[in-house]
Amino acid sequence: MNVRIKEKDSFQVVGIKRSYLYTNDENMKGIPKFWEEVNQNGQADLLSSLNSGELKGLLGVCVDDPQNEKLDYWIGVSGEEEKSDDYELLEVPSGKWAIFAVNGPMPHSMQKIWKQIYSEWLPTNPYRLGSNISLEVYNDGNPFSDDYYSEIWISIMEKK
Repeated sequence: MNVRIKEKDSFQVVGIKRSYLYTNDENMKGIPKFWEEVNQNGQADLLSSLNSGELKGLLGVCVDDPQNEKLDYWIGVSGEEEKSDDYELLEVPSGKWAIFAVNGPMPHSMQKIWKQIYSEWLPTNPYRLGSNISLEVYNDGNPFSDDYYSEIWISIMEKK
């Protein structure tokens, strides 16, 4: 796995949020449909126009809630905006991040790396999850292409 470690200051995400249960792989089925909807109805273009932060491209932000067996999934961008009827705001805290390269078509390539992070990388490294927030960073280009590049960012801290 291609991974690098980076410190990052806090930043704001401007986006649209949906909640998904982990049961019956609802999240694995629902999130690709959410992306399809946002791309088709023009919300992805609206959000892209609000991208004014350091991170470029559309973001998929996972806010894990294991106690309730669900996650809030945001499609958004890094930017400094005021709340509106069209989108919500999420503050992502500063911290250390493990950044994983994802190469290949969506959503399969992204889902494959997620599984490898939990089954291979986390158990064998001196890090554990830092916060309940993780990011998927989608760059420009054709997300269905074999040479499409994106990233997964997970918040980490050293194991004690």
